[in-house]
Amino acid sequence: MHIIKTVADLRAWREPLWPDGKILSFVPTMGALHEGHLELVRVGLDQADICLPYIFVNPKQFAENEDLAAYPKTLDDDLEKLRSLGIGTVYVPDIAEIYPQNFQTTVTVSDISKPLEGEYRPHFFQGVTTIVCKMLLQCLPEITLLGEKDFQQLQVIRQMVRDLNIPTKINGVETVRDHHGLALSSRNSYLSADDYPIAVQLNKILRKLAFHEINEEQAHQALLDAGFTKVDYCTLCNSHSFKAEGVLDRALVAAWLGDTRLIDNMPVSM
Repeated sequence: MHIIKTVADLRAWREPLWPDGKILSFVPTMGALHEGHLELVRVGLDQADICLPYIFVNPKQFAENEDLAAYPKTLDDDLEKLRSLGIGTVYVPDIAEIYPQNFQTTVTVSDISKPLEGEYRPHFFQGVTTIVCKMLLQCLPEITLLGEKDFQQLQVIRQMVRDLNIPTKINGVETVRDHHGLALSSRNSYLSADDYPIAVQLNKILRKLAFHEINEEQAHQALLDAGFTKVDYCTLCNSHSFKAEGVLDRALVAAWLGDTRLIDNMPVSM
């Protein structure tokens, strides 16, 4: 397997694909790969001639009180999973390559970054849009695959790509869930055996909200009654503005189970 570690080597690898007419798909990850990530790769392989995953735990999207130090790092296992899918090249830069000394630039998407995740994690989207913008400009893929589990993030990156005229198509891939409906996430590894039966209620309660069986206040209380320790939001909103305006076509939730924060979303039944 070819492991690319520098921007210069990435561009040298990328350049011959243009005259050969090869279509490149790109899958951004922070590692700790699970079946949701692997589905992105499978879709990337299906939609393009070559799929390039990257693995980089981005420090700029973590606040000081968040779990950067504890975030699972499983590079050898990740590479083996990618190899089993037929991936031949992976981009694995280190922090100094991405954020060299005296790095001063950030990329901010304003309006749709402010509600929901932007309210509870105000540092988050600027960190995400800065790293994704850098990565896209480093290899200019024709297609970029992102999971719908992080739905607001998906829409923020789509907005950034449109605004900055970055020549890539952002394709969302449906959330992958376990057999109890829990959305797959690298942070699920933090859940204890006692936490898991509570965690699987997140999807069930959100679905009731999305199908208008309960309202937002009832959904919020149902999460607390199920055992969640705190609810940041459980709401219906417009899928483009992430505000309670116009057509409320997306249900989104973020709730805490001890020190673990889980998010999920789904379309609203119209």
